[in-house]
Amino acid sequence: MKITIVQQEIVWGDKVHNINTFNRIAEAHYGKTDVMVLPEMWSTGFSVDKPELAETLDGEAFNCVRRWAREGNYAVAGSIMAREGELSTNRGFFCTPEGELTVADKRHLFIGDEQKYFSPGNKHLDVTFRGVKFRVLICYDLRFPVWSRNVGGDTYDVLIYSANWPKDRIEAWDTLTCARAMENQAYVCGVNAVGVDGYSVHHCGHSVLLDPRGKVLVDFEENECGAKTGEINLEYLNKVRNRLPFWKSADRFEVFKD
Repeated sequence: MKITIVQQEIVWGDKVHNINTFNRIAEAHYGKTDVMVLPEMWSTGFSVDKPELAETLDGEAFNCVRRWAREGNYAVAGSIMAREGELSTNRGFFCTPEGELTVADKRHLFIGDEQKYFSPGNKHLDVTFRGVKFRVLICYDLRFPVWSRNVGGDTYDVLIYSANWPKDRIEAWDTLTCARAMENQAYVCGVNAVGVDGYSVHHCGHSVLLDPRGKVLVDFEENECGAKTGEINLEYLNKVRNRLPFWKSADRFEVFKD
């Protein structure tokens, strides 16, 4: 299976510009990949204090995702600033070419404005596509290994993190994406943005596709914009898991989803 990572600058609060930018990239990959992964809140940037940019599931950005998936014959994953009644959410999504849109809201809201303006989620986004099991999480969720845990060793095959991770904490991003691949014996696809946001925070990318032993399959230069494609192999994944089934020694726990 081919997975395409889109590392791109997101213009703060400019939905028209961002949709046009990602539309060009999405259309250029029609028929060339199986899954395309976008950074966190790709259509708006991390403008959590602008509730007027939030949209319902039939909004412009979600409809673009459906069109790209249908016309390109690939799945699209990432997150969009969404609205549920009076509440704003950071909504993770996975959309198939058949139009099946699976969503779940970001569990761990970042310290400050996201916690002030947004409502947290309480469920995982797990979906199977073309025989591969995916889980989609969002940015700050990366810091919480329990929420990312591959329970039973095969809950998912690919763990996706859609992010706006800042440059001054990029060492944590690099370390934790690798750790999540190793501890969960899964491929990890971490997709980050680049550029300076409305808080004057610099994002430098470091998007990556890692194999279940933490080996880099796809990476980007710092501040590089573009789209790159790597391949995952379930036969190799199962070989790794069967040879050293670390999950059998894992501690049991229960997540309280309040």
